Amino acid sequence: MKKPKNYNLIIGGSITAIMLIFMLTGIFFTPHDPNTMDGGLKFAGASFTHPFGNDNFGRDLLSRVMTGSLTTLYVAALTVLIGTFFGVVIGALTGYFGGIIDEVLMRINDTVFAFPSILLALVFVSIFGSGRNNVILALGIAFVPSFARIVRGEFLKYKKMDYITSARLAGAGNLRIMFFHILPNTFTVLLPAVLIGFNNAVLAEAGMSYLGIGVQPPDPSLGRMLSEAQPFLFRAPAMALAPGIVLILIILGFSLLSDGSMKSLSAQSLQNRGNK
Repeated sequence: MKKPKNYNLIIGGSITAIMLIFMLTGIFFTPHDPNTMDGGLKFAGASFTHPFGNDNFGRDLLSRVMTGSLTTLYVAALTVLIGTFFGVVIGALTGYFGGIIDEVLMRINDTVFAFPSILLALVFVSIFGSGRNNVILALGIAFVPSFARIVRGEFLKYKKMDYITSARLAGAGNLRIMFFHILPNTFTVLLPAVLIGFNNAVLAEAGMSYLGIGVQPPDPSLGRMLSEAQPFLFRAPAMALAPGIVLILIILGFSLLSDGSMKSLSAQSLQNRGNK
């Protein structure tokens, strides 16, 4: 029987690949210096040398969008990396060992989880100051509880299965069982959660930069560019449209990719169980 095509995975993967190429190109090449001002090009429209036009300081919008999206990618990726790493460690420890470790860590986790992640990040930034590194650390800490709860639930499910009992009787140690026998089986749930978390991190960074407490000038980010474009929305709509469309495409691509990967992994898991 022919498998139905996973269009969400195909379309999401294609959009994500295009956007990643666009963003990563900014590491090696931008048409112009994103911070160079030219008074003669203020609010200039699209042209061959400036395809997206210029902003209120005469800076090239295409170059700023490329650099800004790269900043957003960097912040979101490190945020998810921090949240996933510590979330997996906490979830694995609490789910596998239980007892006092579970009680203490999960009560702390639940306390943090009770507050919206963006609110926790705002509190953190208000105490330690704004800037890219503080935003990464604040959002990373705020994202830990959601990943910890996911991993804990999976460990509680798998640790009592027969193959884990067999591995334990064969002499496998706790760390080997946790990270070689159980953790790989959590990827079906964890991978879509990571992709969703990346989307949430992009939105959180954009929101904080829009409010002026995230990435600081002269470094561009998509949220900061949207904030700068607000007073000139009707005079120079490209200032808002360029970063806004890129932001939408990033979120759309990862959303479709997350949904598609979830369906694909679930179907693969069911097929593996059927083969067994």
